[in-house]
Amino acid sequence: MRIDVISIFPSYFDVLKVGLFGKAIENGTVEVNAVDLRNFATGVHRSVDDTPLGGGAGMVMKPEVWAKALESVVGEDDALITYPSASSPLFTQKTAHELSKEKRIVVCCGRYEGIDERVWQWCREKGWRVMGFCLGDYVLSGGESAACVMLEAVCRLLPGFMGNSASLEEESYENGILEHDQYTRPFLWRGIEAPAILISGDHGKVDRFRREESLEKTDRFRPDLIGRLSCSDLDKPDRKLLEGLGWDLSGDKPKKEE
Repeated sequence: MRIDVISIFPSYFDVLKVGLFGKAIENGTVEVNAVDLRNFATGVHRSVDDTPLGGGAGMVMKPEVWAKALESVVGEDDALITYPSASSPLFTQKTAHELSKEKRIVVCCGRYEGIDERVWQWCREKGWRVMGFCLGDYVLSGGESAACVMLEAVCRLLPGFMGNSASLEEESYENGILEHDQYTRPFLWRGIEAPAILISGDHGKVDRFRREESLEKTDRFRPDLIGRLSCSDLDKPDRKLLEGLGWDLSGDKPKKEE
């Protein structure tokens, strides 16, 4: 996969050169190009922003600067243009899987009050695919950190990125619920024991323990995820546990009893 990130702080993306992402760049699984937006600005100060039309606080990034940058970076390729925005659809694990199928992604990192909205209208009129995304119900100072999070979530799903692809299968959100807790040796650490079932050697009981722990954790922290499950996909032990936690499983979807 080829990734182009456009930002006024291109060095921000040096962080992608470490760890598994760095190895993926070295072995050719991912290609990352950081582009300085100011290279497409004019004037002595190479300004990329101006005051908002209609008044208000902050500054808005100029459309012409972004248009020139995108014309240079995108070219004729079939790239997906993405941009972090607090007013865009929520980025989820499902979104990450969808984006992992792309051959090329261009990420536009806004600053200040954001990028002039007409840039995205212009992109669509040119026939380019555009997708905004939001990481959560909070606001960041710029799109760079959000872009790094999104790119890691996407690229770790690429074949060859992870050392052991099996580690992806039981992670949070992959099966619709949160992942179970993790433990390692020693079994007794500073007076605290790990769950004894984990050293029982009974893989069936370990799997059941982890499944129940995942459901209980999801019930505590993200009950909305349980509400999205299909009751028909729940086995008998799942149903018994959830009913004990106050879930009504008589319909198509679980509903928390009041």
